[in-house]
Amino acid sequence: MSAPSATPGGGPAPAGLDRARALAAAGEDEAAKAAYLAVLVRAPAHVPALLELGALAEASGHRSAARTAYAQAIRCAPGHPLAQVALGRLLFEEQDLAAARAAFAAALASDPACVPAQQGLARVLGELGDPAAEQHFRRAFAAGALVRRRYRGAGEGIPLLVLVCARGGNIAIRHWVDDRRFAITALYADFHDPRAPLPAHAGVVNAIGDADLGAEALDRAERLLAQTDAPVLNPPARVRACAREACARRLGSLPGVITPRMCTLPRAELARAGELGFPLLLRSPGFHTGRNFLRVERAEDLPAAAAALPGERLLAIEYLDARGGDGLARKYRVMFLGGLARPLHLAIAPDWKVHYFTAAMAASATHREEERRFLEDMPGVLGARAMAALAAIADCLALDYAGVDFALARDGRVMVFEANPGMVIAPPDPDPMWDYRRPAVAAALAAAARLLPPAPAARAAGR
Repeated sequence: MSAPSATPGGGPAPAGLDRARALAAAGEDEAAKAAYLAVLVRAPAHVPALLELGALAEASGHRSAARTAYAQAIRCAPGHPLAQVALGRLLFEEQDLAAARAAFAAALASDPACVPAQQGLARVLGELGDPAAEQHFRRAFAAGALVRRRYRGAGEGIPLLVLVCARGGNIAIRHWVDDRRFAITALYADFHDPRAPLPAHAGVVNAIGDADLGAEALDRAERLLAQTDAPVLNPPARVRACAREACARRLGSLPGVITPRMCTLPRAELARAGELGFPLLLRSPGFHTGRNFLRVERAEDLPAAAAALPGERLLAIEYLDARGGDGLARKYRVMFLGGLARPLHLAIAPDWKVHYFTAAMAASATHREEERRFLEDMPGVLGARAMAALAAIADCLALDYAGVDFALARDGRVMVFEANPGMVIAPPDPDPMWDYRRPAVAAALAAAARLLPPAPAARAAGR
């Protein structure tokens, strides 16, 4: 889902709004924020200004400020559907699913035809394993599966076609695809009519990142791309090869790489998971950020664990002990951008399920110092054997944009948790505590941006 655009409903444009918009379009973010705030001093209930300020704050990583702006827009206009959608999208990304569901439902109560609200509610219900998600997806795309994102630049933007999966698992592009430079059209491949021509475009980003969740979307995307000779970032066939089970087998054959054994099983055959040994990991395919992902200690615990997970088929994964000598688990993330490996972060936690946002890195200066060393000297921290393994993984994936989450085994091998295009490059929180992370993240974002097309003449459908 895209950031909200300015919409009618805020009354006549207050003085200074055009200037704030011009500054935002020129990339003068701090000046634009000050200009929007000045506008809101004069017109504190102007909803478009609040939504635009919120979108600007969100784009620069100030999520708390964005939430405040969206919430204020709702207080000023409780029935404004795009204000509810903006807040709902932010809440969904923060995995506050109950609050996101309420926001999208409020938007639909005001405007039952609000497509972004239908999309948002469908995504929330899908995350919750609710079968009602499908009907909301179909309502959202009944009128078509092309969505033109808001363009904030001056003049004409470079037309960029972005292929996405309605059900989720997409590459987060907003931090490295500049909406002041590119005029983006999102195409929801799993609902697009394959007979319809593609919109004009200078290049294509295949943002479908989860090969398991987005299998149908990838198949359709591949057929759609037969219409164009434009450059395609992350061709669908290569993404399809990143399905979790198949990718683990592929990467496990590389020198210096360890991958867990795994198998996808129908519930009736789940007892076979015990062949992997205990403890083992059990997850519902298609979910991310640790949701619906459990560690099962003993065979007798398997039925109860399975009952707590949604889905007709479950993925059983061999447990690989990623703890270091201090008893803490470490998860490194390295991005492969244009074939080159770039360090992104290191999360350190006492629990086996390690994610950066739950690792409490803010609470430990020692952990942050260890991460700083990794970001500034990845080869020195990982060693030659691991660096060679990462190069082999990048070659094997053969994707323009991808990443790998891994631990470092005691013998220097790379212990892969997952490798796929769905890895997010997100700017650090604005707190100065994270200043040491900014150069590495900025370098990764710049490398990703360099993958995008220049400004040739746009290609219409057909060759």
